Amino acid sequence: MSAKDVARASIEAWNKRDFSRMRELMHADYSYTGGDGKELKGADAGMEVAQGYATAFPDGRIEVTSIKEAGDTAIVEFVARGTHKGDLMGIAPTGKSIDIRVCNVMDIRDGKIHKEREYFDALTMMAQLGVVKDPTAAHV
Repeated sequence: MSAKDVARASIEAWNKRDFSRMRELMHADYSYTGGDGKELKGADAGMEVAQGYATAFPDGRIEVTSIKEAGDTAIVEFVARGTHKGDLMGIAPTGKSIDIRVCNVMDIRDGKIHKEREYFDALTMMAQLGVVKDPTAAHV
């Protein structure tokens, strides 16, 4: 499978909540770095992140808007949407919806995701959930 194919398969697995398939697509030396810049090592850590978002947003869906490939790297742009109905890193369900643009960079090795780096505006997500004031709101 190409880097694009692996990336698309991983996203499709998350949308279907097929976590066994997601895990199959993770390299033995998998690592994940999220918006906070902290690197999590191992497939278990990656699965915890994926399942955590699925729990927080049980109706959550990822809509791919672009996938580019550069050698063994896939660059995926997508929109994540869902309703906050479960715990999100200690934040109680708000019942509010999110619509967040995300960029995910996946390095592929041996046909599996070796390193995954995800970039998104967490402040905008928190504002959409109503847990922080929207910094872009007009000041009166």
